[in-house]
Amino acid sequence: MRANILAATVTLILAVGFTAPIWCAEKFDAKSERIDGLRLGLSGKTLAVDLSCGQPRMSKATFEAATGLYVQDWGLPECGITLHMASERKGGTEVIASITVTAPSHLATSREIHIGSTEDDVSKAYGTVRDDESSTSGERFVAGSIYDGLVFTLKNRKVVKIFLGAAAE
Repeated sequence: MRANILAATVTLILAVGFTAPIWCAEKFDAKSERIDGLRLGLSGKTLAVDLSCGQPRMSKATFEAATGLYVQDWGLPECGITLHMASERKGGTEVIASITVTAPSHLATSREIHIGSTEDDVSKAYGTVRDDESSTSGERFVAGSIYDGLVFTLKNRKVVKIFLGAAAE
């Protein structure tokens, strides 16, 4: 009986010891990430972005078979912003499905990364949620995953593009 209790105790200690890092690891949540006032799921009717650079240039809404959604791009090239909008039905309320930021944008992520930030800045801000498999030093840093995350495109070790959403399906 004592041997069984001892074996069970050792097994429990080993199980907890091996899984503790998983319990403690930080998990990236794309839904709570912000790029200034923009976030995934935000309704097109309530966009909290400075549109002083003009009205969005909207592509034609099309049905996207892979997701079953009607999608449309809202481009603000003067601001360096492209919003990929999606709706469950044709003519329905559109929400932000992904966000792409490039120059000349000055928008920053919730951890203060913007166009022009260095790879070291990105690593300090998002290193605990880095996807090592999808990231390439000097070229691409992925926080979370390519299926639902934040992707920083780098050139000369500086951020030239920020993408929030599903980069792959």
